[in-house]
Amino acid sequence: MAVALPLNVGMLLFYHIFLHVYNSGIRFASIWNAKARLWVEGRNNIFERLKAAVENGQGPIIWMHSSSLGEFEQGKPVLESLKTTYPGHRILLTFFSPSGYEIRKNYDGADMVFYLPLDGRIRSRKFLDIIDPELAIFIKYESWFYYLNGLKKRGIPTLLVSAIFTPKQNFFGPMGGFLRTLLESYTHLFVQDAPSAAILEKFKLKAPVTIAGDTRYDRVAEITSIPFHHSVIEAFCNQADTMIAGSTWKEDEEMLSGLLDAQPDLKLVIAPHEIGPKHLQEIKRLFKQPILLTELDDHDRLKDARVLIIDCIGMLSKLYRYATISYVGGGFNAAGIHNILEPAAYGKTVIFGPNHDRTAEAKALIEIGVGFSYGTKQELVSITEKLLSDNEMRTSLDEIAKHFVLQRKGATQIIVHHIEENLLLSKP
Repeated sequence: MAVALPLNVGMLLFYHIFLHVYNSGIRFASIWNAKARLWVEGRNNIFERLKAAVENGQGPIIWMHSSSLGEFEQGKPVLESLKTTYPGHRILLTFFSPSGYEIRKNYDGADMVFYLPLDGRIRSRKFLDIIDPELAIFIKYESWFYYLNGLKKRGIPTLLVSAIFTPKQNFFGPMGGFLRTLLESYTHLFVQDAPSAAILEKFKLKAPVTIAGDTRYDRVAEITSIPFHHSVIEAFCNQADTMIAGSTWKEDEEMLSGLLDAQPDLKLVIAPHEIGPKHLQEIKRLFKQPILLTELDDHDRLKDARVLIIDCIGMLSKLYRYATISYVGGGFNAAGIHNILEPAAYGKTVIFGPNHDRTAEAKALIEIGVGFSYGTKQELVSITEKLLSDNEMRTSLDEIAKHFVLQRKGATQIIVHHIEENLLLSKP
C-alpha cells in the first residue's frame, strides 16, 4: 500500500526535480539560445573565481541578490545607502538572469558582481562557505530553498526587500505550504503595501513583517535629480511634441507605427527592450526612415526625422525627461508592462498596453488620471490626441504624476534604519 509523502517532503522532492530539469534544459537550450548560453558560461568555474575575488579584498561582506535588472534597480537604493553607511564592508551583488548580470557586471557600486549558482544542497553550501556574509538581502521574489535554509542555519540575518504578495501567488495556493516555509527563513520581510502584510498575517507567517513601501520610488526620484543632457536627443525633439517610448516589444512598435500615421506632427524616440540586429531591422521596416542613435553621423539628418531609435543600453531612465508624453512597453506580453514609475517621476503622463494587472502602480496611476491603458490602435490614437490637444490639462496631470512618486519615497530609509537599530552589521 502506497503512503503519501508529507507535503514538505513531497514538495522538496519536486523542488529537486525542478532544479535538475531546469539545469539540464538550459544547458541544452544554450546550444542555440544566446541568453541560455550566457547563463551557462557565466557560471563556469564560478566558485574558483568567486573565491579569488573574496580573498583579494578585506572587510565583511554584505550580499545582495537580484534576480534580474528590474530587481537590481529596486535594490540599488538600499545597496548604495549601505555602502555609504558601512564603508568598511564589501558589497557582493549577484544575479540569476543574464539580463541583469550582463548589463550590470561592471557596476562600480559593488565590490564583486557574479552570477548566482543554481540552488542545490552542495552548491549553496559551497557558495556560503566562500562568501560568509554578515548580512544577506534578497529583492522582491526569492524562494531558493537551500540558500535560505543555509543562511538560517548559520544565523546570518536575511532580509526580503520590496516584496509584494497577492492571493493569486503560488505562496497561497493549494501547494503553498512549502513556499511559505521558505518565507519563514527570512529574518525580516519588508513589504510594499498593507494588503501584502494582511495576507501574510492571514496565513500566520512567523517571520516579522514591516510595511516599508517600494524602494523603486526612491530609485526613480534619485534618477530625476541627476543632471543629464544629450545633444542629439535635444536636437531631435527641438521643442516638438515628442513621445518617449521605452522597453517596447514588437506589438507595441506596431501600435506606435499606426499612431505616427494618425499623428503627423508627433515625433517618437523609441528604446526597444531588445536591441539585437534582427529586432532593430524589424523596427526599421515599421517606420519611415528611422535613425539609429549609434549610426548618426550628421546632425542635419535630424531636421526631418520623426523616429529616433535608441540602440544602446543604460539611457532610457534618463530620456523620459524629454517626453511630452511617455509610453512604456510590455503591455501586450504575458510578463506585463515594464517600469512606469520612471516616466512618472519626471512628471509625465504614461500610456501602456492592457496587460498590467500585476502592476500595482499601474492601477494607481490610472485611478488618479495620469496612467492610460489601451487595447487597440484606435484607443492609442484617441488617448494621444486628447493629451496633446490640451496643454493646460496635460501640465496639471504631469504635476500629479510627479507628486505621486515623491510622496511614496522613504522605503530605503526604513530598511537601513532597521539594519542600524538592530545591529545587523558591525561598525568599524
